[in-house]
Amino acid sequence: MKRTIIKINEDLCNGCGICVNGCHEGALQLIDGKARMISDLYCDGLGACIGDCPVGAIDFEEREAEPYDEIAVMERLVPKGEKTIRAHLTHLKDHNETELLAQGLRYLKEHNIAIDIDMENNHKQSSNCGQPFAACPGSREMSFAPVNTAIPTTNSPSQLRQWPVQLHLLNPQSGFFQGADVVLAADCTAYAYGGFHDRFMRNRTLAIACPKLDSNKEVYVSKIAEMIDRAQINTLTVVIMEVPCCGGLLQLVKMALEQASNKVPVKKVVIGIQGEIIEENWI
Repeated sequence: MKRTIIKINEDLCNGCGICVNGCHEGALQLIDGKARMISDLYCDGLGACIGDCPVGAIDFEEREAEPYDEIAVMERLVPKGEKTIRAHLTHLKDHNETELLAQGLRYLKEHNIAIDIDMENNHKQSSNCGQPFAACPGSREMSFAPVNTAIPTTNSPSQLRQWPVQLHLLNPQSGFFQGADVVLAADCTAYAYGGFHDRFMRNRTLAIACPKLDSNKEVYVSKIAEMIDRAQINTLTVVIMEVPCCGGLLQLVKMALEQASNKVPVKKVVIGIQGEIIEENWI
């Protein structure tokens, strides 16, 4: 059958093993210094490991693959203990995989495995991708009231200075990059932070990217390095969300800095999911 499943770019993979530890289903193993998929049966295609990878080496692809088998996964998980089982079931719940969740709970009942699983409480406590027994907040559904519901009486002018803005479409040697202060922003940041235009785009050249969903991220590394060396940009501000998968954008910048001959000041800005700036510092 054809389904969405993860793929690993072995050229980018540095063998850190973080994704292996984070894949409770056991689909990944570290072999010959690289993370590798050992069986399609164990990959649920939900992509929790994407947020774990610090170098952006894991992505989605649609291809022919064996169907995911929740029973086979439970058979592998049970010997690992209660915490791992709970983490897996929470992972399914947070991605609204109700049918698979029911299969997992039914397996426990049929095999007389008594585990006190408070799924609602686990959901609330989950906070960080890649942390033991936690679900990915980048995919977890939440709703919250906006801080200010007043309708503005005037529209603020756009601070956009160029087009296009998506990093795949940008020429790093374009005139608007020459000696510019550049902001490289994760796609979601402008929607989360209400004053994005005035705070981050004024008098800056903009590039946007998604470190989790975009493909061919190795091209991003070479483009950023080219901005530094050939366009000789003045500063680079990297604006990301607080969800861990967004940190991949900063990792791509760090890889570009290693490739580039020149040096450039880089500022890291982290936006909270409710729109507040929770971190801002030069790195």
